[in-house]
Amino acid sequence: MTSVEEPVRPGGRGRDAARTKAEILDVATQEFARAGYDGARVDEIAARTRTTKRMIYYYFGGKEQLFTAVLERAYGVLREAERRLDVEHLDPVAAIRRLAELTFDHHERHPDLVRLVSIENIHGAEHLAACGKVGRTGSPALEVSRRILAAGQESGLFRADVDAVDLHTVIISFCFFRVAGRHTFGALFGRDLVDPAQREHYRAMLGDMVIAYLTAERAAG
Repeated sequence: MTSVEEPVRPGGRGRDAARTKAEILDVATQEFARAGYDGARVDEIAARTRTTKRMIYYYFGGKEQLFTAVLERAYGVLREAERRLDVEHLDPVAAIRRLAELTFDHHERHPDLVRLVSIENIHGAEHLAACGKVGRTGSPALEVSRRILAAGQESGLFRADVDAVDLHTVIISFCFFRVAGRHTFGALFGRDLVDPAQREHYRAMLGDMVIAYLTAERAAG
């Protein structure tokens, strides 16, 4: 196979590979989120990055691998935010609220993540399943949740039949739907879930729901 050389700028120096790849991923994220996996075109991504389709294939291997790289980076940004979360000095109730707020804020600031995850679900998570990299890195949020839950359960504040995945499901469901379902919800009920005027209302509501769930007495079966 003939190797592909990096494009050369007028000054004679090759473009920085890391910067080029980051630029491709930026544009690819926008294109996949806008058009979906099937609708996105590598030619369009190349045109918007001032590079070539051939160069994109050189860096990523193809459209499928490029989409996987976009997903990996989107999840990586979320997990880096989770890693920076500092709640060790807070009591369990305040710590859980802070974790919920982090998830709320991140999904609001990164609507492309929500669209990409929706697209990947349409495709049965085949790209993530084939890669496996995201799953192997673990979830900092789950580790934080486990520690907070353990402290709250040990002190008697939280019910004992909830685990970190249950908690994550409650939090992520609200945050994800608020962004993913914004337009259909608005069309059906006339309310914009991401209206800035209602932001603090929904942010506090999420925390209230999570705490109510964790502190509710389990109904007798």
